Amino acid sequence: MAVRAMNSCVIFRSASTPPLTVSRRCCCLRLLTTSSRHRNRSNSHSFLRCAPYPLSHVTVRSYSVQNLVEMVMEELASIHKRGRVRATSKLELASTGELLEDKLKKGTLQKGLLLEFKKDSERLLLAVALKPDGKKNWMVSDQNGITTSIKPQQVTFIVPGAENFEPTEISEFVQKAHDNLDPALLEFAWNELLEKNKSVTVQELAEMIFGSAEPLETYCAHLLLSRDEVYFAVLESKGLSVYGPRTANQVDELLRRKLAKEASEKEFEELIQLLRSAKQMPPQDKPPRSSWKAEEKTWHKIESLEAFAIDSCKNDDQKKTAGMILKAMGQAKTSSAAVNLLIDIGYFPVHVNLDLLKLNLPTDHRDEILSAAESLLSASTDLDEADRIDLTPLKVYAIDVDEADELDDALSATRLQDGRIKIWIHIADPTSLVQPGSIIDKDARRRGTSIFLPTATYPMFPERLAMEGMSLQQGKLCNAVSVSVVLRSDGSIAEYSVENSIIKPTYMLTYESATELLHLNLEEEVELKILSEAAALRLRWRREQGAIDTATIETRIKVTNPDHPEPSIKLYVENQADAAMRLVSEMMILCGEVIATFGSHNNIPLPYRGQPQSNIDASAFAHLPEGPVRSAAIVRTMRAAEMDFRNPIRHGVLGLPGYVQFTSPIRRYMDLAAHYQVKAFLSGDPLPLSAGELEGIASSVNMTTRVVRRLSSSSLRYWILEYLRRQPKGKRYHALVLRFIKDRIAAILLTEIGIQASSWVSIGVQIGDEVDVQVEEAHPRDDILSLKEVEAV
Repeated sequence: MAVRAMNSCVIFRSASTPPLTVSRRCCCLRLLTTSSRHRNRSNSHSFLRCAPYPLSHVTVRSYSVQNLVEMVMEELASIHKRGRVRATSKLELASTGELLEDKLKKGTLQKGLLLEFKKDSERLLLAVALKPDGKKNWMVSDQNGITTSIKPQQVTFIVPGAENFEPTEISEFVQKAHDNLDPALLEFAWNELLEKNKSVTVQELAEMIFGSAEPLETYCAHLLLSRDEVYFAVLESKGLSVYGPRTANQVDELLRRKLAKEASEKEFEELIQLLRSAKQMPPQDKPPRSSWKAEEKTWHKIESLEAFAIDSCKNDDQKKTAGMILKAMGQAKTSSAAVNLLIDIGYFPVHVNLDLLKLNLPTDHRDEILSAAESLLSASTDLDEADRIDLTPLKVYAIDVDEADELDDALSATRLQDGRIKIWIHIADPTSLVQPGSIIDKDARRRGTSIFLPTATYPMFPERLAMEGMSLQQGKLCNAVSVSVVLRSDGSIAEYSVENSIIKPTYMLTYESATELLHLNLEEEVELKILSEAAALRLRWRREQGAIDTATIETRIKVTNPDHPEPSIKLYVENQADAAMRLVSEMMILCGEVIATFGSHNNIPLPYRGQPQSNIDASAFAHLPEGPVRSAAIVRTMRAAEMDFRNPIRHGVLGLPGYVQFTSPIRRYMDLAAHYQVKAFLSGDPLPLSAGELEGIASSVNMTTRVVRRLSSSSLRYWILEYLRRQPKGKRYHALVLRFIKDRIAAILLTEIGIQASSWVSIGVQIGDEVDVQVEEAHPRDDILSLKEVEAV
């Protein structure tokens, strides 16, 4: 036995040196540092760890460092020689040079041999060969006591010398092997082999570090080499697998990478523990969303998981990171599993709007936009002040839904001495503050429209600018563009004007309260009655021009505290044929006709809208019940809308020769663009937009608008399904049969809810009939609504 002490030139050497075997634990070698790459570093040293012999059996002698190295190498050479003789006589593998693959091909794999095979992509198991299974395969019994058939290509190592091995002995063999694994032994061997520029086989490495090439030692050497990622590279020489030492520089780099990998794995494990902890917490105790962004290393991984959840991974690294997290958490590698995990840890609310995240639509305004908006509000300069007519004496009605944040329009009316009706449609005037091409205008154009969802409103303009600077407000002086119209007795337009104005809204009414006032028929609200009369005249006139009535049932939902697991849901079902809704709708259509006529007479490029009538005459639907059933059938035949930017085009569905959307400039950018054009003409200024420029803007804005429309529709449906999910089991709903899809499967409309669905209906039920249904299943996240027909009570 030999031991070298650091800088002491002292060797402890036993009188007799027993062979190096693991089982006897006599002289197990271990190198801590010395190598050719370390010789120039001060205080480098190595030592050989030995079995604890009593010091009385040890002779102490002093040597120079050079003599010490020579003695160690001599002893190693002696050990190698003794071990190689044993290996040659017992194993007959190193001498024949047979590859594992050759051994299998030649059929020398026999019962009782101990082998290692690849169970799957992650597991390697030891097994004992039992018997052939067909021409090539073998039945084996593995370390877990499972008998299975394996292919030759699954075998990764045959343990030399392990013959007539019993399956019951595998577990003990594996345990002993793992007890003797010490990666530091590889560093010892690497140092010596690098110095001599030599390579080794598995058996030679076993002899070198254990002093024996017995089955256990050889398998230990195989495990060390197969798991090594630093010191050795696999070489092929004359059909025999050998391992060569990597260069010192390569080892330094691989060690650096290994340390970095270990640090990364530690960080990852800490994250998994954090996720598991958060998942177990009650909802009120889960960490806030912001806490996951506090540390960059954590946020990077959570960001990858979120991107995977909404199908928006930027690169393969994000997909890989998300997959690793899901696997570690015992989840499937799917976007829905990622969503559920993010909900479970509190990062996503239970009712997260995935479509909003996937579409990546802008919801907040940048600081520079907010700053510019504040500057406009503080300046409060009205460029059209001198040209405004004073309409404050008029009684002005603003009618909208009760939760409306932005009020774009209001109405006034009077009866002239000749009995004709005069109407004013007052439209909010955001262009008195915002100019074309300004930073706020460009941001509004990029957004295209305000986004109205059951859970929130994301305005096209910064909220304070829209609410305080642009929106019409009750009892306050407000800038407006007023369109006045005198109607003939048949409802057609006799005369009109378009002017900048100042108004003072008298009433802010909901549709419900306006309808109630109409039914009360109060003398003091005669103006509201005149507006209702005008709406009826207009509707009759439009129908005479071929207009198609598509009024149906419309649903609105308002969700309070949407981030709560059980938020409050208010559902509103509105009939578009309601008196107040008809009134407002007809006045907005009338305004659109006037602006189209005004633009045509003055050659103003505007976003003129049209819609060709269906080839099917509306009378073809006369047999269907008037209302939602007929409207649904007609809508299915309609063709897509069209646009022109130079001349009006017929809008067949509305029954108008031309139409321009003009009444929502705070919430729709194309309405705002029409305001820019009309306002410039009124003031005598050059028109800011040509027909070509308008067309380019419309192309971009309409694309965004379609996306927002789909988002609004999917969000509304989600919350309707959530509303239905919460209702008592067995609750009945009235439904109208709209049409038959296939056999007795019908498209139906739940009249109390305002949602279309499908359901099997009994024989004898016809289109337009009413049926009662119950909800069997409602899963908003999966967009599932299952209904069944029940007998009417």
